[in-house]
Amino acid sequence: MYAVIKTGGKQYKVKEGDILDVEKLDKKEGDSFEFEDVLLTFDDQSKFELGIPTLSKASVKVKVLDPVFKAEKVVIVKYKAKKRYRRKTGHRQKYTRVQVEKITA
Repeated sequence: MYAVIKTGGKQYKVKEGDILDVEKLDKKEGDSFEFEDVLLTFDDQSKFELGIPTLSKASVKVKVLDPVFKAEKVVIVKYKAKKRYRRKTGHRQKYTRVQVEKITA
């Protein structure tokens, strides 16, 4: 069974046992919780449910593996020719690693 969930302004296609990185959540390591914003579920027997905008009865139960880790650094460079203007900054986004335990439709 597959599901499409929405968290942190992004959508993820997940199945049971998947490990995914989502934007930082205020959870501790080992915590279990449910994503309520399920947009779509799809079963292997061609059972397809689409929410408008979300499915009210569906949820995805996940377990937190790593509460906070940082992604690779993104380097931002600003430059204006002939004006002696140069700026270099960087950003590292914080993520939470979760494992999908169960999808209920």
